[in-house]
Amino acid sequence: MQPALALAHLTVLDLPPPAVLRVAAGAGCAAAGLRLLPVAPGAAGYPLQDDPALMRETLAAMAETGVAVADLEIVMLRPETEIAGFLPVLEAGARLGARHVLVAGYDPEPARLAASFAGFCQAAAGFGLTADLEFMPWTAVPDLAAAIRVVREAAQPNAGVLVDALHFDRSRSRVGDLAAVPRGWLHYWQLCDAPAAHPGTTEGLLHTAREERLFPGEGGLALAPLIRALPPELLVSLEIPTVTLARTMGPEERVRRAAAAARQAIAAARQG
Repeated sequence: MQPALALAHLTVLDLPPPAVLRVAAGAGCAAAGLRLLPVAPGAAGYPLQDDPALMRETLAAMAETGVAVADLEIVMLRPETEIAGFLPVLEAGARLGARHVLVAGYDPEPARLAASFAGFCQAAAGFGLTADLEFMPWTAVPDLAAAIRVVREAAQPNAGVLVDALHFDRSRSRVGDLAAVPRGWLHYWQLCDAPAAHPGTTEGLLHTAREERLFPGEGGLALAPLIRALPPELLVSLEIPTVTLARTMGPEERVRRAAAAARQAIAAARQG
């Protein structure tokens, strides 16, 4: 069984939301993720919550293509975070019919982070959204074990753990540990490939994660065991930024290649 695919906005971050939906449709993706909040001041983001014209264009593209909005990103929980500040994003998500919100933990105080995550989950639940905590080695939630601890402590019914194939590998999380993740915590996951060698610095980790991933099957990540360990019906988000390749190949072709490679990798893993 082939799961539905979604196109993560990071894969084509230079495109505004309506174009993301059209490119996703061209590759046979059922859904797309949209980045409404940037990862840093001045970084790319498309604030639909503050741009009525762009919201209208995005809704029109959804109707035109039939592509749904899977997730919104990226909510960063920091020591100074006030959950009320995210309400406009959650309202936009409800209008778009989104299902999930990608959350990253940047608060080094574990109890405060868990409380903040619980508060965000409660706010998201009011808009019919899950809150999916992504573990990344450079954050305060560096690996799968840490994500499990935060979600367990938050104890919210719409809380989830988001597995990204790259971060799973770079954090040296173990496939066997996925058995400790309740099925209800898994709402979707992110697929890509990358060189097998681990970067030696945070800068190297960030560069690969945000700019230079590879299509599934073209790198050295152990994708097959991960694919087999995750529920086969989970939505698979293609988060594969390829900045160097983008200089010579348009987004439509890159996304088609990414989707084809993902389908091939999933099929091969489940037949193996």
